[in-house]
Amino acid sequence: MSAHTENHEEAAGALLPLPRPSDDDAVPDGGSRAWEEKSPAERLAAWLTTLVRNREYAQLADLRRPHTRTNAHIRAGWFNAEQREVYEQVAFLFAVYHRGMSQPSFGFGTLGDAARRIGSGAGRGPDDPGASRLIDRIVASRRVPWRHLQHAVARLRACDQKPPSWARLADDLARWNDRKARISYHWAVDFHAPPTRSGTARKSDKTADTIKKGTTT
Repeated sequence: MSAHTENHEEAAGALLPLPRPSDDDAVPDGGSRAWEEKSPAERLAAWLTTLVRNREYAQLADLRRPHTRTNAHIRAGWFNAEQREVYEQVAFLFAVYHRGMSQPSFGFGTLGDAARRIGSGAGRGPDDPGASRLIDRIVASRRVPWRHLQHAVARLRACDQKPPSWARLADDLARWNDRKARISYHWAVDFHAPPTRSGTARKSDKTADTIKKGTTT
């Protein structure tokens, strides 16, 4: 990298400091952890949900423009410069899910857990052919399957079901190519988990999502 490029990036960083919510916008965990102690993914989720609560519709609309790098995308990427593309794309998925919504959702569970919620009264998750085909395409992909992830988020929105944890999604996708992490495998396991096991996990996670929303509104 040339000195000119390094200077340019340093200047860009100076002009685009990491977004930081006010003290009232802290991500819950008892509401006591300092902003600096949060992980990059938690900071991203906190900032995104703040955009919805504060009705920053212009920024959310910018995030839904995947082929145009707006200031909103750049700000999202600065939460983790080493995983800039992942963070920008997760922000895009968040904005797609929250189109027209006035209340944010931190979500809960992995993408595999969330895919279990896709479907209708006739069947959800493994009992819904469309959800099964979708998760098969996602976990079979060697590269991060952005198009299929967008489809999954759109299906969750259409079914009026909670999204995956946005912070967890960012962390998982940042490790997509880490063979030891085996993210796609664990998503498949979560999707096909027995109803009793997954039901208990979903109830616990959904409670956590409710608590987070309650403490940030």
